[in-house]
Amino acid sequence: MTDAESLPPATLLAGLRCWVFDLDGTLTFPVHDFDAIRRELGIAEGRPILEELEQRPPEEARELHRRLQTLEAELATTVRPRPGCRALLESLVERDCRLGILTRNSRSNALVSLERIGVADLFDPEDVLGRDQARPKPDPDGILQLLRRWRAGPGNAVMVGDFSMDLEAGRRAGVRTIHLDPDGDCPWPELADLHVRSLEELIPPASGVS
Repeated sequence: MTDAESLPPATLLAGLRCWVFDLDGTLTFPVHDFDAIRRELGIAEGRPILEELEQRPPEEARELHRRLQTLEAELATTVRPRPGCRALLESLVERDCRLGILTRNSRSNALVSLERIGVADLFDPEDVLGRDQARPKPDPDGILQLLRRWRAGPGNAVMVGDFSMDLEAGRRAGVRTIHLDPDGDCPWPELADLHVRSLEELIPPASGVS
C-alpha cells in the first residue's frame, strides 16, 4: 500500500471544491422498490424506467411520467438521511465547496427529500438537477451543466453515488467518482476511484486541508 492509499478518504479528497451527489440511496437510505414501480407502470423487469418511457408513444409516455411522479412524490416524504449526511455537507460548505444534486428523480421530489432530511438549506435549488433539467444518468449532461454553472473543470470535481449509473456519469464527465457501498461488495471497481461504506468517511478532519 502506498502512502496515498493509506490516507483517509477525506484527506485524499480535501482539495476538491465541486461535489455532485446522487440523492436517493446516497444522501438518504433507499426507499424505492424499482421492481414494484416497473410493475405499476407496466415495464418489463430489469428495464431502465426512464429509458423505457422514452420509447413509448407520446400520450402514453406523458401518462406514465405522471404516474411515476406521483409514486416518487409519495416516497419523497418518507426518506431518512444516512448517518453523517448533514455533517459532511456542512463541512464542505465551510470549505467553500459547491454542492449539487444530480438525480433521475424529479427536481420537485428532490427538493422535498432534501427538506425531509434537513439539508435543503445547504443547496442552491438551481444546483438540484432532476430528469427535467438534465439528460438522465448515466449521461454526464447534468454534471457538465453544473461544472459550467460553477465555472469549474472536471479535475476539481467529484461525483458521489450508490449505483453504477452515478459512477458511469462521473466517468463520462471526467470527474472523480466515489461509490457509497455500505455492504463493501465493490461491484463496479472499474467505475469508482474510491469506495466508502459511509458518508462519515468523507467528512474532513477537524483541522481541514485547504
